[in-house]
Amino acid sequence: MSKETILKVVKTVLPLAIGVYLFWLFFSKMTDAHITSFKKALREANYFWIVLAMLLEFVSLWSRALRWKYLLEPIGFKTPWKHRYHALMVGYLANYTLPRAGEPTRSAMLYRSDGVPFAKSFGTIIAERAIDVIMLGLFVLITMSFGYSDLKAIFSSIEEQLGGKSAETTGVDFKQLVYFIVGGLLFLGVIVYILNKSIRNKLNQFIQGLLSGVFAIFKTEKPWSFVLHTFIIWISWLLMFIVPFYSLKETAEFPFTGMLIGFVVGSLGMSLTNGGIGIYPLLIGMVVSFYLKDDYPTDSVGIGNALGMIIWLGNTFIMILLGLISLFLLPNNYSNEDDTSRESTK
Repeated sequence: MSKETILKVVKTVLPLAIGVYLFWLFFSKMTDAHITSFKKALREANYFWIVLAMLLEFVSLWSRALRWKYLLEPIGFKTPWKHRYHALMVGYLANYTLPRAGEPTRSAMLYRSDGVPFAKSFGTIIAERAIDVIMLGLFVLITMSFGYSDLKAIFSSIEEQLGGKSAETTGVDFKQLVYFIVGGLLFLGVIVYILNKSIRNKLNQFIQGLLSGVFAIFKTEKPWSFVLHTFIIWISWLLMFIVPFYSLKETAEFPFTGMLIGFVVGSLGMSLTNGGIGIYPLLIGMVVSFYLKDDYPTDSVGIGNALGMIIWLGNTFIMILLGLISLFLLPNNYSNEDDTSRESTK
């Protein structure tokens, strides 16, 4: 077996194995009383709100596929919305099999339907990701400005529940610890950057790609339309996370700060395993139970885990269903063409 094959197997199996372990951890840490409240919450949930969340997710997907054209048209490619949408959904489907496989798969699918060269469409996806990183950063800053103390306490709680040591017991302030870690990583990064030419070149390329992504919006003919759809995407994502809280009577009056923290923690957790398998419901459950522990001391863990599972299952179901439909509907018009011949006709 070649080194590349082994690497591909590891990249596929390892995240899945981590996800399975986290699912085991998810259920193993619940007592019989927690499991009873977990099942009760699943049974009594009002699934109208979950369907509404799925509809909001489709709005975000519709908007994302529409936004993509504002980056493709300036480089000379006009594509139908349905082709961009199907390529997007097949990309999301690929993320459930191999982490970060969605972006290259999405480019490959658009080449298959419209002959857009892989490198060109992939560059537009990098631009999108740069904007999305900025948007996530804004949400993190907003969340920390509203609920820094809660976020600090939740971080300590998550650390303890995952087998770590509480920040409170270490005698080190949370903010100081963050500054120390970030400073240490930056210092180490500078040393590696100076001494390793290969890493220096790759980092330079990454920074150039990130900067080109940030400023790609100004190359579009309709920059404000791009901005509008960016906000539609992220507001829809936030709303589709918030809406399921109304499916349970215990979380119907959940504090907005807690919802923001759950949204940010869940968004970061989604990137750790394939489609957030295991980690997403686990993290959301921890955030929800943190806020419910005073009102529902016995049932908070079960209720929190139930809500985390409901949100994750709803998201996963709609993404896989729509991804499979798109895989079937996406036309195969350019499977025998190559990027060079395609570009020569432009």
